[in-house]
Amino acid sequence: EVYFKNLSKQRQKEVMEKNGNNHKLRVCVATCNRADYSKLAPIMFGIKAEPQFFELDVVVLGSHLIDDYGNTYRMIEQDDFDIHTRLHTIVRGEDEAAMVESVGLALVKLPDVLNRLKPDIMIVHGDRFDALALATSAALMNIRILHIEGGEVSGTIDDSIRHAITKLAHYHVCCTRSAEQHLIAMCEDHDRILLAGCPSYDKLLSAKNKDYMSIISMWLGEDVKTRDYIVALQHPVTTDIKHSIKMFELTLDALISFNKRTLVLFPNVDAGDKEMVRVMRKKGIEHHPNFRAVKHVPFDQFIQLVAHAGCMIGNSSCGVREVGAFGTPVINLGTRQTGRETGENVLHVRDADTQDKILHALQLQFGKQYPCSKIYGDGNAVPRILKFLKSIDLKEPLQKKFCFPPVKDNISQDIDHILETQSALAVDLGGTNLRVAIVSMKGEIVKKYTQLNPKTYEDRLALILKMCVEAASEAVNVNCRILGVGISTGGRVNPREGIVLHSTKLIQEWSSVDLRTPISDALHLPVWVDNDGNCAALAERKFGHGKGIENFVTLITGTGIGGGIVHQHELIHGSSFCAAELGHIVVSLDGPECLCGSQGCIEAYASGIALQREAKKLHDDDLLLVEGMSMKEEEIVSAAHLIQAAKLGNTKAESILRTAGTALGLGVVNILHTVNPSLVILSGVLANHYVNAVKDVINRQALSSVKTVDVVVSNLADPALLGAASLVLDYTTRRIY
Repeated sequence: EVYFKNLSKQRQKEVMEKNGNNHKLRVCVATCNRADYSKLAPIMFGIKAEPQFFELDVVVLGSHLIDDYGNTYRMIEQDDFDIHTRLHTIVRGEDEAAMVESVGLALVKLPDVLNRLKPDIMIVHGDRFDALALATSAALMNIRILHIEGGEVSGTIDDSIRHAITKLAHYHVCCTRSAEQHLIAMCEDHDRILLAGCPSYDKLLSAKNKDYMSIISMWLGEDVKTRDYIVALQHPVTTDIKHSIKMFELTLDALISFNKRTLVLFPNVDAGDKEMVRVMRKKGIEHHPNFRAVKHVPFDQFIQLVAHAGCMIGNSSCGVREVGAFGTPVINLGTRQTGRETGENVLHVRDADTQDKILHALQLQFGKQYPCSKIYGDGNAVPRILKFLKSIDLKEPLQKKFCFPPVKDNISQDIDHILETQSALAVDLGGTNLRVAIVSMKGEIVKKYTQLNPKTYEDRLALILKMCVEAASEAVNVNCRILGVGISTGGRVNPREGIVLHSTKLIQEWSSVDLRTPISDALHLPVWVDNDGNCAALAERKFGHGKGIENFVTLITGTGIGGGIVHQHELIHGSSFCAAELGHIVVSLDGPECLCGSQGCIEAYASGIALQREAKKLHDDDLLLVEGMSMKEEEIVSAAHLIQAAKLGNTKAESILRTAGTALGLGVVNILHTVNPSLVILSGVLANHYVNAVKDVINRQALSSVKTVDVVVSNLADPALLGAASLVLDYTTRRIY
């Protein structure tokens, strides 16, 4: 770690020397509207905070300077930024021609500004027509361009504009791995792409705990409670203006019928925006007691409003991007955001062609709470961007180079640009220990933490949160991007809700426990929970012998006996989440008592606890120790002593192990006759001791049609942690709509 930090400092020093020891990078940030300023402001604050490296010039144009849209340039002044130039570039009009004329007007005015400023680099955000004018001017005037949020996919003309800016830009800052891959596929130079995350997330992830009730009261009224109001933000779709106006009309009708307090924001400056405002006034929205219609809400306050809303509705990118950080339900209407990566909090209504359809979506989503999602950022974007800016060598040729196929492998790491490894936080709740690990996409355990598992619920949950926070912080240092948290625990688990329904006797005070909500709220990450046996099966499916196998069973042989069943590549949970309780298959009607209260279960014969019980009986009768064995007086008798005694020729110990192996083998035969897998994987510390006995029982007792099944010992060192990680890595909340 120290080596890489020193290497990074040395590279920055070399770049400073190349650029001239006293030369500061002159950065021009041009902002066109309230939306792009929310992404650019964190970068501007970062640049301003390092005057030894940067000089900042701010250019304001577009809708910032229009009264109808709230004169939002004032919030830039309130943030204590000096505005170097104000350019009035919006041509009033209600059709597509007005947008074209606005681009033309900006192209006429910008050259004079850029000639005076002479920036080393211009930062351009997003996909608006104003941004296209900025990028075109800078490119033609040989000014380097850093494009924020390139490579993403959405609907409308914005998609084409975004990709056009990508081709003009020299450097790219993207928010997701998919966006990075899109940029590479567009032949952009991999060395000039930074996967940083969205800059607005740097503010979002630290915002939720601030005083929000006063903000809600100010914008919606003092009688409004959290989770009991709606935020609506809808823009015209410039490729189908008529349909988008009709959809907005239906949305307002549905909101009126739904009868909840609603904050409606005015749309962006686009062809069709005036018509949408007329629809609002026609329906009396500005004077309706349930509605508050506003031109602009400061970003700090806006994120508090959406964080505590019962729902957000519309077609703004904010709904599918930023709102996921809070788990607020979102209804995405129409095609404007088609192709965006979204979290599970987003419900898409692509054909929003009836009021009833939108109303039904409101009824489904309002008041829900989803896991927080970090698809678009982890709160560390700005430091990465500043580091990227410092690495730019102004003496390098300005002419862009395109990397035509074959492209570079995007899995390789570039420490200077912090291209992180996609990883998961894995938590294993055992009867004795509590373990947390950072696990990479390839199944490598990058970092592991182990503590004794506390006896009480409160202490256990507090320790889980503490260890997860510590691991998440360390992930940045070891170059890992955490996608979510996977938890493996004993007992019966409802994985849909993330709740431990009831646990084994090995873990006390662990019934009816909601694990997902507190951990997701604390870490702003999605959380998955499942039974430890199921997790072992998932680990084998992703990293072990089960990879590519359609039907297989995993049996864990440890303190207890558990397992998981994979059928047609899918894990089976059962109607009450009790499937694959393989340790409680009964193999004898009058066998020893099991911890579950029954008799004759596999676990009562073959588990570590069962072997320890038999070892104690032999020891109490002075029948355990044989020549070559010794025990200290205070040493606790364990299953390991029984196994050692059997290896040294203790016939009684051998008989107990033979009985245990037979019981496990009979259980496996029952499994073969029930689900007919093609592979049985034995996992856990006792697997090697049982594998031959299980094969012998199958040969003696199983039907001939299943005797050919493969029985193997797992080669995974930590199946519980790897299985918990695979919950995240296989089911991360990324859905392409």
